[in-house]
Amino acid sequence: MNAQRDIRGVLITVTNGRLLLPNANVAEVITFSDPEAVVDSPDWLLGRVRWRGWRLPLISFSRMAGWSQEDGHLGAKVAVLKALGGNPKLPFFAVLSQGFPRLVTVNSTTLVEAHDMKDLPLGVHSRVMLNDDPASVPDLMSLELLIQKAMGDKAA
Repeated sequence: MNAQRDIRGVLITVTNGRLLLPNANVAEVITFSDPEAVVDSPDWLLGRVRWRGWRLPLISFSRMAGWSQEDGHLGAKVAVLKALGGNPKLPFFAVLSQGFPRLVTVNSTTLVEAHDMKDLPLGVHSRVMLNDDPASVPDLMSLELLIQKAMGDKAA
């Protein structure tokens, strides 16, 4: 019976934190390569990376959330995420990851919300404990809007 309530999730390690996402949001994990710069963009928008014919915005979630201004690149990966907003110019975006994301099983006994709403940084929907490990659930819709704003007319 409990198996029906289980959700497959992915823990993505970023500098000074972990992101918890539904497995269905992650399209692919690719090797990090230096992104092409985006002029006049915030420091959390690292540039664009090429993936399957797309030029995807690559973000540092740690910088956006104020967790770290440094991003280690040794062994870094890029998690390609499916966008939810329906913008045809931004069907995917990428997040810098420290190593390979880890598949996890999420259910009501392993997941506990652990935050005060006023303490949430930019781009974070909630903070949780998953099997006693802290993680943050990103606010994907807000992330997409922030990326679109930062990209401006360069999103095409």
